[in-house]
Amino acid sequence: MLENYFPVLLFMVVGLLVGVAPMALGKTVSMLLGTNRPDPEKLSPYECGFEAFEDARMQFDVRYYLVAILFILFDLEVAFLLPWAAVIKDVGFPGFVAMMVFLGILVVGFVYEWMKGALEWE
Repeated sequence: MLENYFPVLLFMVVGLLVGVAPMALGKTVSMLLGTNRPDPEKLSPYECGFEAFEDARMQFDVRYYLVAILFILFDLEVAFLLPWAAVIKDVGFPGFVAMMVFLGILVVGFVYEWMKGALEWE
């Protein structure tokens, strides 16, 4: 009965090898062939494009979050519109109405972003 699970075990072993072996091999090759020239600029932390000169809890512009919302808005739109457009003939009128409701919600989010000034770059 255990021989029935051999393909599953083989699949798991090959998956681990494909996932772990390139990382281990790359790390080994980079340690052997690469150069190690650290300087303060390379070792400094980089987060969100802000220079780390104050406390991590410092306040910054709310437009950062508005741009993130805008990205999610358009990302969702593309992620749902492309498959829907591919099967538009199969889903019929109910699918069309559902997508129009979805697009209406996205338009409300877009208008919110517009009114808050997230689309105006300085």
